[in-house]
Formats: sequence, C-alpha cells, structure tokens
Amino acid sequence: MLNVIGLLRQLRRLAVFSGLAVLGLVLLGGLTACSDSAINSPHPAGEDADETVLYSNFSERPKHLDPARSYSSDEGRFIDQIYDPPLQYHYLKRPYELEANTLTQLPDIVYTNTNGDVVTENAADLAFSTYVFTLKPGIYYQPHPAFATNAAGDPLYRFDTAADSAAFHGLEDFDQTATRELVADDYIYQIKRLADPANLSPIRGLLAEYIVGMDTFAGTVTEARKQLKQTDPRFQQTDWLDLREYPLQGVEQQGDYQFSVRLNGKYPQFKYWLAMHFFAPLPALVDAFYHQPGLADRNIVLDWHPVGTGPFMMTKNDPNEAIILQRNPNYRDDFYPSEGEPGDAEAGLLDAAGARLPLIDKAVYRLEKESIPLWTKFLQGYYDRSGIASDSFDQAVSIGSTGVNLSAEMQAMGIGMEIEVVPGTYYLAFNMLDPVVGGLSEPGSAVLPDPVMQERARKLRQAIAIAYNQEEAISIFANGRGEVAQSPIPPGIFGYQSGQQGINSYVFDWDPNARSTGSKTAGAPVRKSLDEARRLLAEAGYPDGRDAVTGEPLVLNLDTPSGGGGASANQIWMIKQFGKLNIQLNIRGSDYNRFKEKMRSGNAQLFQWGWMADYPDAENFMFLLYSANGQVVTGGSGVNSSNYANADYDRLFEQMKLMPDSPERLALIDQMLAIYHHDAPWASAWHPHSYVLNNPWVKNTKAHGISKAVLKYFGIDNAERQQARAERNQPVLWPLILVAVLMLILMVPGYRAYQRRQHARVITRQHPDTGGQH
Repeated sequence: MLNVIGLLRQLRRLAVFSGLAVLGLVLLGGLTACSDSAINSPHPAGEDADETVLYSNFSERPKHLDPARSYSSDEGRFIDQIYDPPLQYHYLKRPYELEANTLTQLPDIVYTNTNGDVVTENAADLAFSTYVFTLKPGIYYQPHPAFATNAAGDPLYRFDTAADSAAFHGLEDFDQTATRELVADDYIYQIKRLADPANLSPIRGLLAEYIVGMDTFAGTVTEARKQLKQTDPRFQQTDWLDLREYPLQGVEQQGDYQFSVRLNGKYPQFKYWLAMHFFAPLPALVDAFYHQPGLADRNIVLDWHPVGTGPFMMTKNDPNEAIILQRNPNYRDDFYPSEGEPGDAEAGLLDAAGARLPLIDKAVYRLEKESIPLWTKFLQGYYDRSGIASDSFDQAVSIGSTGVNLSAEMQAMGIGMEIEVVPGTYYLAFNMLDPVVGGLSEPGSAVLPDPVMQERARKLRQAIAIAYNQEEAISIFANGRGEVAQSPIPPGIFGYQSGQQGINSYVFDWDPNARSTGSKTAGAPVRKSLDEARRLLAEAGYPDGRDAVTGEPLVLNLDTPSGGGGASANQIWMIKQFGKLNIQLNIRGSDYNRFKEKMRSGNAQLFQWGWMADYPDAENFMFLLYSANGQVVTGGSGVNSSNYANADYDRLFEQMKLMPDSPERLALIDQMLAIYHHDAPWASAWHPHSYVLNNPWVKNTKAHGISKAVLKYFGIDNAERQQARAERNQPVLWPLILVAVLMLILMVPGYRAYQRRQHARVITRQHPDTGGQH
C-alpha cells in the first residue's frame, strides 16, 4: 500500500511539473516571437545585428588557398573574393566581357618581330606580343601582420628559429597589423611564383610555352634551391627563396605602377588568364612571412591564410565549423555597374547602380555535410541561397510543357530561382589507343594503324553513341538539369550552334515537328533508331553483339575512379544501355591514383570525364581533342583524355585557336566539328544546368558561369530576412500542450483514488467474547 501511495505522490508531482513545463514553453514561445533570434537558429545570437551578413555553406575543406596553386571552383568561391587579378569580367553583360580591375585600362599590346621592330597583329614576321599594364594608384592590402614594421621600418615579426615563433599558435596571435600599397613588383613576384616549380602551379606548363624565359627561370631557381640547401643555414630553416633576386626575361618592371609581360608569338587567350586568381599580386614580404621557421607546423601558411587587395579578407578558417570573409577595410573605391544587358533593369539588377562595393559586410560559410539539414535551414531562412539536391528537387520545382518552374510552396515563400547553362561539358569517351574501340597506334610507334580496324572501331563507336540515351540519363540522374551536347562547345561560347545546323547528324535526325522540353519553337533533334545502331554494329564486325569470326560476346570495360563493391544505380543503367546492343559492359572500379595511372598510360577503354570553362573561348573546349594534348603524349598532363588524333582536325585547330571570333573562325570550327561527329571519340556528352534558389531578401544575383568573384555585388535586406525568419520559425507548442493535457487526464482517476484513501475513516468495535478490538 505504501508503494502505491508513493507512486501517486510522484504522479502528482509530475502533473504539477508538466503544467509548469507547458507554461514555460508558452512563455518561451512568446519571448522568441519578440526576439531577433529563434531558438532553432544555427547562428550565434546577434551575429548579424550590426552588420549585413550573407549566410552560405561548404561541405569540404578547401585544399588550396594559395592563388598560384588553387585550380578548384570550390576554392575559387573563397579566394576570388580576396585576390585582385589585373582584369575582371563585367558582372552583368553577356556575352562575357572583360574590363580593367586594378588597371587604369585594358593592357596595351605591342607586337614586334625578332629585331624588336613594331609590326601589325597579323604580320608574317610577328615574333612577340608585349602586354603593358598600368596600375591604379592608391590600392591597399588588407590588414595583416606581414606588413607590420618596427620603429626602424623593418618587419616586426621575424623569427630565426622555430622556438622563436612557438608562442604564435594562429594568425590571431599576432597583435600588430598594417597595410601597404599595391605596386607593380607584387604582380611580377606572383608571375615568378607561377614559374617556380616548387609552387606546383597547375598552369606553369601552359604559361611556359608563351611567357618568354619562363622555362629558363624555372631551371635557375631550382638550381639555386639545391645550392642553398647545402650551404645556407638560414635557408635550411625557412626554405624561402627570394625570387626578386632572379630575373625573368619576359617580365619587366617599368615603374612603381607599370610592368610588362612579353609572350612568344601571339596568344589572344592570355587576356582571359589575366582575370583569374593565378595572376593576383603577392608581395615578397608576405611570402617571406609565411616561410618563417615553425609557422607551417601550425598551419600559418598562405595555403590557409590568403592575403589580398580584394573586397574581402578571410578572418576565420575553421574547416570543422565555419569560414568567414569580412569586408576589407582598406578596399579601394569600387562601384556597382550602371549598365547591363536587356532585361537587367526590369529584374532589379540595376537598382544598386553606382553603390559602393561590397554591398555586404561579411559572408559566413558554415560546414554542412548533409543535404537535408542544409535544405531545411534554407527554408527556415538561415541560409540565404541554396542549390537543389535530388531529394528536394520535387519540393522545389515542377517541370511541365512550359519548362522548369518553382513549386507553389517556393513561390508562396517569395523564393526566386536562377537557371544557367553551365559553360562546361561532361562526356563518356573512348580511349582511341585501345585496339577495339579506338584503332589508333601509340604515339611515336613505328606501327601504322590498320585502316580496316579503324573503320570497324569507328562504326562501333557510332553504334554506341546512338544507343546511349543521354536524354534519359539527364532525366533520371540529374532531374532534367542539363541538355544533350551536340559538340564539346557549350551554349554561351562562340562556336556553339543551336537548331538543325548544330546537330550531330550521325546520331540524331532533325524532326521539324518535335519540340524540346520548355522550348517555344518547333523542331528538335531526335535520336536515330536502335535498328540503325544494330546495322552499324554488324558492319563493325559484331552482329548482335558477338564477334563475327569467333562468336564470342563483345565485352567492353568502363574504368571509374571509384572502387568498392556493387555497381551504382547509374552504372546499372549504363550496363542496360550497352545491353540494348547485346554488348556486355564491365565496370572496373579502382582508387583515384590507379585510375589516373590508367589514363596516363592509355590503359583505360571507356571512361567518363568533364571540363569546365577556364575562359569563354572555343579554343578552351576544342583543345580537348587536339592530339598534342593527349594524355599519353604528355605523360598524363594533357587534357585530351581520349588520346584522339586526327591530322585534319589538328591542322584546323592550329589555324583557329589564335583567331578572333569571326565568320572565318566559325567556318573552321564547323569543319572541326564535322570531323568530330564522324570520328565519334566521345560516345555522348551533356552540358549541365545550374539551379540556384535565392530567398527574397537576397539582391543583385545573376549567374555568371565564368567568374567566381561575384560576392561583392550581392546585397541582403536584413530587416526582410529577420521578419521572414520569425514567420517561418514560429514555435509549434500545441503537440506539447496536448501531451501534457492527456497526462493530466490520465492522472485524475489515480489522484482521486489517492484522495479517497487519505480521507477514509478507520472504524473499530469490541469483540463480544474476548473484549478485544478488531
């Protein structure tokens, strides 16, 4: 009985506690509604109270933040906001247009012959192109301890040994910072860093073909390092070589604000490299600062802590939590563009015309490894922009006869969408050195290719190209976010042709009555029938997928850089595509290093690859099939992964690559594409589409497929965001209240029984015989 009474007492206490808990939740909900930060916010309270902050995310640590080494778009989204190359792209204009960034104007170009005489751009004796750069004065670097000096004007932080720097565990431990004006020598020093093999710049090989003396400089500094390692104790501590002491023939300083770069011959695409972070300035004293003894042991290096003159500076780099870019307080006068292309004004993209940049104070990127929490936080208003993962695609958009539209839910929340055809091409390719699917001979081999085997391989490739339904792959695995490529050149790049004149007639027929999804005009390419593919397969010597001589089934190997067990859904789908022709597709997975070795040695048979535009020029895509860029020819550094070689294609490419965009250049591109279509070195290709969602308080966003340096143009209406967050994150308390009420109801009978027991009377009477009581 005592146990029952004790239990009832506990239930009564629980009932009281439940009532208080409900009251507390109600009060908390009321307080939350009156505050600026909801209880479910992933951001620290008050973080954006006094500053305009853009919230975004990242999923993996950026590996390289050194502008000489970074060649990843995931890294570029950070460092392109920090560094200032000489040129930039106009934010709004399309086609893409270059403009001066830190220069007073676009570089002057002087063409000369071997005697140094000035010649015209198209002169037969043109030997050199000299680019002359004139900097705007008054551009300053972000605050940084590398610029801090003592009373004598010498660098304040200089350490002779690792022990001397042991007290500095992070960049924030350096109390003193300063700045310095940008000068021409900073750009020259960075070009020397690109030439220095020790920095492992991914574009050194390409630039060495053009910048005069670059290979010689590389050899000189390599030998200097070797000597200093043996003789100089200071160098052994720092491993820093002052590149200013070694001349680079093709680069010359002509004053504090002027320098020149001389190229061999003519290279029109050089101007595009000048808008990339590779050519951003880096002072020698910053390079020296980061090479001091002991700092690398604590990740106090340029690869973790960039230093630039751009609109933002990195104030936090914690790959396990957040990366923060803060407005550079020393950023120069820079203003939002006052003109764009038709439709920009109507879209509100010129509302900020003339405003000083950047428009925000800070950008906070938080680590998010999973797509579902990221999507949820975007809908709650805690992230400002978002891509669309496959598992949230149906919630975000609907696809119908009128194309891709936002769902009713997204429209009700005021969310906007940017759709862009990304200037890139993903492809399924054949290794043209493989005897079955390629038929070419090894480069430098004395054995000539067999014309009969080449023709058989070509028809086999064409048959596979017809059977492989890229449209279906885009629909299933990319939620329709892409379009079938008729050539390596993506939309938006000169040389791309839409409509009937652009189709690959070996794989598609033109149907004037068909209509592509979302298209308002009749006419679309229609894939040729499987009967046509089977006919080609039989002519290739594989009727019904079997060798006509041996009767053995045709087995082809797809090499992938992903090892492991069973095939993925995508790979199973691919096996079925080849199965249409009774070809057996074998998936050979391996680790990435092994896969790269197969590609370098030409031992892959089929593979998937992709290329994103470095710059908006047809040469940047047509060189993917230029024989001199073959993987085997270059030892793995070439971009021609299929090792395709066609003398006619090469000849046309060499004519086309240095020409300005013109009808004559387009005619050459068309001839090259006709060869590509006939030879079919790629089974299929597609151009991805990018879908980006913006919450309604995000302003001035326009997709730019080439440049990542766009953060300075973005605007945030903080008041609108706070209001939307409050509306989207109202506490839902009724389930808790309902549970508490049910608990109280269930407790009432027990509590009443307990009360009756407490008030029950004990009745006694005397036994008539014994006189006892009971």
